Amino acid sequence: MAAVQALGYAGFGSSALDDWRQFGTRLVGLQAVERSAALLAFRMDDRKQRIVIDRSMPEGARFLGWEVTDAAALEALAARLEAAEVEVSAEPQTLADARRVGGLISFRDPAGNRLEAFYGAEIDATPFCPGRSISGFRTGPLGLGHAVLTVEHIDAVMPFYVDLLGFGLSDYMQKPFRAFFFHINARHHSLALIETGRNGMHHLMVELFSLDDVGQCYDVALSEADRVNVTLGRHTNDLMTSFYARTPSSFMVECGWGGREIDPSTWRPFEMQNGPSLWGHERVWLPPAAREEAQKMRMRAAAAGLRAPVQVMEGNYQLISGTCPWWDGVKAGD
Repeated sequence: MAAVQALGYAGFGSSALDDWRQFGTRLVGLQAVERSAALLAFRMDDRKQRIVIDRSMPEGARFLGWEVTDAAALEALAARLEAAEVEVSAEPQTLADARRVGGLISFRDPAGNRLEAFYGAEIDATPFCPGRSISGFRTGPLGLGHAVLTVEHIDAVMPFYVDLLGFGLSDYMQKPFRAFFFHINARHHSLALIETGRNGMHHLMVELFSLDDVGQCYDVALSEADRVNVTLGRHTNDLMTSFYARTPSSFMVECGWGGREIDPSTWRPFEMQNGPSLWGHERVWLPPAAREEAQKMRMRAAAAGLRAPVQVMEGNYQLISGTCPWWDGVKAGD
């Protein structure tokens, strides 16, 4: 059983707070919450914050907050890490308050990424109010979404997440780039590692309730120069329909819909032979040779008629109640 339950929050260092505010609200649909002149937070559900942009942190600095059940689970995780000779810091209540949680610890993975584990996320008394008209984000027990990190060598980092934090391997691929995907709950993956020869942040994924939310978000992104870094497409493993937008920082946000759920107790990992995408997802960030190889893999998938079921939640077959007051009124009058 995983020592952590879900990706609870993420934070990034950036001085471009105004650009981030515009990106987060106008494009992604997050709710901006002004914490201070140096701190911008975003809500995406009933929690007080899910994403934090901190001017006081160096550009490119980041932290990922992994959720546990309670204080006892946090203590157990700290003991488990310390037994493996991982340096653990019991963070002061002032930082826990800033993270809007009950308590937390911090530590680093072998690639140097700052990780935080916490319990007791605070719930906001006011309803979530999106930055633009969307149906909302799929979070709850699945967590914020997923984070993808670039690493020098996957084999040097993977045991930390699998053996110490209890992540399960969902699947992996060797071409057109080496990537491994890991789960801790029913979300197909909450973490992925891409081997690029350097350590960094690749992207953060948020999943919306409606496919139309993603399409309209894509239109917004297309209206901005150089905003789209990966075109609209569908993944072969988590079956997400998505695109990737360049953030004001050095990584991307993936806006997706229709991600598959798995049963961690019965799931068996496998190697993906057909590349990362069934169609679309032209990756402008790839080197030319890898980009050409990825395109050839998509063409082979098309020639073979490779298909996968659409992952639609119960209740998502029709327009979601509460999404459009006008439509709700029309239905009520029938």
